[in-house]
Amino acid sequence: MQDYIELKPGESLSAVVDLSAFYDMRGGGQYQVTYARGASDVIREVMQAERGGVAAGIGAFDMSRGSTSVFADSTPGALDIDSEETRTPIIPLAASNSFVSCSNTRQTQLATARNSSVTYASNSKSYLTAGNTGSRYTWWFGTYNSSRYSTVRSHFNNIYSALSSQAYTFNCSCSDSGTYAYVYPTQPYKVYLCGAFWSAPNTGTDSRAGTLVHETSHFNVVAGTKDNAYGQTAAHNLAVSNPTKAVANADSHEYFAENTPARN
Repeated sequence: MQDYIELKPGESLSAVVDLSAFYDMRGGGQYQVTYARGASDVIREVMQAERGGVAAGIGAFDMSRGSTSVFADSTPGALDIDSEETRTPIIPLAASNSFVSCSNTRQTQLATARNSSVTYASNSKSYLTAGNTGSRYTWWFGTYNSSRYSTVRSHFNNIYSALSSQAYTFNCSCSDSGTYAYVYPTQPYKVYLCGAFWSAPNTGTDSRAGTLVHETSHFNVVAGTKDNAYGQTAAHNLAVSNPTKAVANADSHEYFAENTPARN
C-alpha cells in the first residue's frame, strides 16, 4: 500500500470527511477546522524513507495553513449517524495497512484479522442500529438504559468507520508474550501487536479480530474506552455491577463484537 500520493503541479485531490464521526459535535454551533500538519512533516518522512533515514534539509520549508468555519446543527437527530434522512453521501477514505517490523506472514495475518474485525464491527453496528436489547447487549453492557445504549451504538458506528476506512499502521516490534496489543489513545490509528496476539485465533473469543476492535475502541477519536476489566468473567461482572463502566470498557466491546458463545 502507498502511504502517500504524488500530485503533479496543478493537480489536486479532495475527499469529504464526516467530522461528526470523529469529534463530538452534538452541542452544535460554529467550529473552526484547521489542518494541523505541515507539508514539511510529510515531505521529510517521504525523503527519509527513500534515503534510508538520511534527513533532508528542508526544515525551512513551510506552507500556509488554511482553515474553514463550519456550523453544526444541534437539532435532535441532526448528527445522528443512524438517521435515514437525506444527507450528503460521505466518500470513505481508502482503508490501508502499513507495517513496521512485521514479517510477510504477519502482514498477511494482520490483513486477514482486519477484514474479520470489519465484519465484527459491521455486525455489531447492525445489531445496535436495529435497537436490539437482547442478552447479547445486557450480558456485556448491563441493564438497558437509553443513554448508555446510545453511547454503545455511537461507539460501534465509530469503530466500524475506523476499521473499514482508515489508514492503519501495525507495529510488530513488541515481544511481550503476556500482552495482546496496545495503543496510544491520542495516536490513531497506530496499533502495536505483541506476543499473545500471534498465538490467538483469527476469530472467536480473545481473537486477533476482536483485539483490533478492542484497540480501536481505545482511540479518543473513536470511543475513548478504558481497561476497566479484563476477560469475559470480569467484563460480565462489570456489566452487572456497574453498567456505566462496562459501556466504557474495551474488553466489553470486544466480547460483544466476537459474540462467542453466541447470544441474541
